[in-house]
Amino acid sequence: SSCLCGSGKAFGIPTMRLLSFVVLALFAEGARLLVSKSLLNRYVVEGRDLNLQYNIYNVGSSAALDVELSDDSFPPEDFGIVSGMLNVKWDRIAPASNVSHTMVLRPLKAGYFNFTSAAITYLAQEDGPVVIGSSSAPGQGGILAQREFDKRFFPHFLDWAAFGVMTLPSIGTPLLLCFPDSKGYLKCNLFSLSPWPLSPGSCPALSHSEGPGLGVCESLLGSIMKP
Repeated sequence: SSCLCGSGKAFGIPTMRLLSFVVLALFAEGARLLVSKSLLNRYVVEGRDLNLQYNIYNVGSSAALDVELSDDSFPPEDFGIVSGMLNVKWDRIAPASNVSHTMVLRPLKAGYFNFTSAAITYLAQEDGPVVIGSSSAPGQGGILAQREFDKRFFPHFLDWAAFGVMTLPSIGTPLLLCFPDSKGYLKCNLFSLSPWPLSPGSCPALSHSEGPGLGVCESLLGSIMKP
């Protein structure tokens, strides 16, 4: 039976929507059904909804009767059913028509999984024998772990927020040392970048004008020069 295996890195199925058809019966007369099984997700992810679609086409000359589609390829320990059924019946499918069935599963484990075909049975003619066939098979594909999927595809908002917090002091501190002068120009006390010896007496030369910045300069220098 199909099973999940391996704990290594899982890769998304390159082409999840496979529409290859399998001819189930080749009668000169009567119903002929073609069945496809498709995975609609681009990536299959642990803990996220997996959408499946089954399409049945009657290309024969008469209606298919007592049609039953069943898919037992999803073990309950590996997949949970979100909506839909894995066993579906139709009383008849008219010639030159088609029906579809969709369902939603949720993978419970990460790893590799072989997505095999579904089974179908029907009557090609009212008094004819039961025809047994199978659908197309998507094949083996990877089920990504939730953490791996988030790491590869989710925006890194928290990383950018942390970066902004770390850079805020280097941007904000120089702005706190700036003040407008009497003419409306912005003056900055960049004494920390001054090549001259620091002393409270050097504040007037560094502040370029008297004002609130002079007091800030002397206060900061006084605290720095305390033993």
